[in-house]
Amino acid sequence: MKLRMQYATTSDGVQIAFGTAGSGPWIVRAPSLPFTHAQLEWENGSRFFDKLAANWTVVQYDPRGTGLSDRGIVDLSMDARLLDLDAVVEKLGIDTFVLHAIGWNGPMAITYILRNPGRVSHLVLDDAQARVQDFMNVPQIRALDQLRGDWEAFLEYLVFTLYGLGRGQAGPIIDYFKQCVTQEGAQRIFDAVGRDDVRDLLQEVHIPTLVMQHSGMSSQNVDTARDLAARIPNANLVVLDGGVQDDTDKVIQAIADLLGTAAAGDEHGHAHPHFGPSGVRTILFTDLVSHTEMMQRLGDDAGRNVLREHEQITRRVLKARGGDEIKSMGDGFMASFSSVAGAVDCAIDLQRAFAAGDGEPLNVRIGLNAGEPIEEGGDLFGATIILASRIAGQAEGGEILASDVVRALSAGKGFLFADRGETILRGFEDPVRLYQVRWQD
Repeated sequence: MKLRMQYATTSDGVQIAFGTAGSGPWIVRAPSLPFTHAQLEWENGSRFFDKLAANWTVVQYDPRGTGLSDRGIVDLSMDARLLDLDAVVEKLGIDTFVLHAIGWNGPMAITYILRNPGRVSHLVLDDAQARVQDFMNVPQIRALDQLRGDWEAFLEYLVFTLYGLGRGQAGPIIDYFKQCVTQEGAQRIFDAVGRDDVRDLLQEVHIPTLVMQHSGMSSQNVDTARDLAARIPNANLVVLDGGVQDDTDKVIQAIADLLGTAAAGDEHGHAHPHFGPSGVRTILFTDLVSHTEMMQRLGDDAGRNVLREHEQITRRVLKARGGDEIKSMGDGFMASFSSVAGAVDCAIDLQRAFAAGDGEPLNVRIGLNAGEPIEEGGDLFGATIILASRIAGQAEGGEILASDVVRALSAGKGFLFADRGETILRGFEDPVRLYQVRWQD
C-alpha cells in the first residue's frame, strides 16, 4: 500500500511532508530524528507498513530538517518541533489519535501529550528514551564526535548499533541515511535533541502507554526502557528480540493489544472493512466546503468542534445505512456501499442531518459513483474511486451529485434525479454526465 504524500505548514512557516495510508483509527507516527524519510522508509519496509495500514489509518511525517520537509536553517527547539506534529494533525482535522513515537522523538511526544490533554488516546514509545542523552551514552554512539568529521565512519557505527550490521552489509542503510539528512543538518539536530529530558514529566502521563524496546540494540537501552515504563503510571513494557527491523509482527500485535483490538490477519478477524467478493460497489465522497476559511475565521478550538460534529454525524449515518468508512481526509470522508440504494439513502440522510444543525452551518458536498474498484489492504483504488472524488468536487455545498451509472442502478427505487448535463473532469477523456439527487422536501 502506497503512502499518499502531502504537505502541511507550521505556524512558524516550515513546510512539513507527511503521508497517509490505510483505514480505521488514526495512528500518527513520529519517527526518530534525524534519520527519517517517510516515503523511502515506507517503500523499504513495505511488509510491516502494509500490516500497519491494514489495521489503522497511518500518518507518518518528516520532522523539520529531514526527509522531504524543509531542510534549511530552521528552529529545532522542542517548542518548534512540537509545531510539526501540530501542523500535520490540524491539516488532517484529526480530533483524537494514537501517537507512536520512535527513538529520539519520545520526549517530544510526552511533552505534546501534556500540553494537549485529551488529544492523544494512547501512547506508543518505540525504542525511545525520556532523556536522549541516555541513548547517546551507549558505547557505540560515543563516536558522536565523528559526526563533525568522518561522516561515513559515524554512519557505520550507527548502523552497527541499530541493526547489528557490519561494514560489508551496511551500505544500503547508509545510503538511506544520507537521503534523510545532510551532515550539517544532522549535527544541528543532534545538538538540539541531545538536551531533551522529560524524566520529571513521566508521572503526569495518565493515558494507556506501551513501551517497546528491542533487546538487540543494547542491554543499557533495555534498562532505560524498564525505568521508563516504571515511571509512567499506566504503562506496559514489551521487550522484543533483535534489532529495530526484527519482530515486526509482534510490534503490530503489541499495538493492537494496547488498543484492545484484533490485528488484521490474526485468528480473531480483521480490523479493516471486509468487502467480500469483488464486484460493484457504490462509492460516496463528502467534502466540507471552505474548511480552511472556516478554521481561520473561527479559530482552532471552535473550528475543531465543527469538524467533530461533521465526523460524528457522518459516522452515525454511515453506520445506520450500512456503509464502510474507508478513510477520513480531515474535512471529508470516503465510504463504500454494497447497495446503490443504501449509498443514495445515506447521502440524502447526511444532507438532511447537516441541514438540521443549529450551530455553524455544515456546507457539505457529496459525490456518488459506482463500479468495480480495486481493493488492497482495506483501501480502494482505481478509476471508480477517482471519478467519485471528481464528481464530489463539482458539487456545491448541500448538493449531491451522482454519475450516470448510479442513476441507472437506482431506477425504480423512488429517487429523484435532475440532469446536470455533461462536463469534462480532470483525468477523463470523455465528458461525464452528472445528475443532481433531490433530497429536500
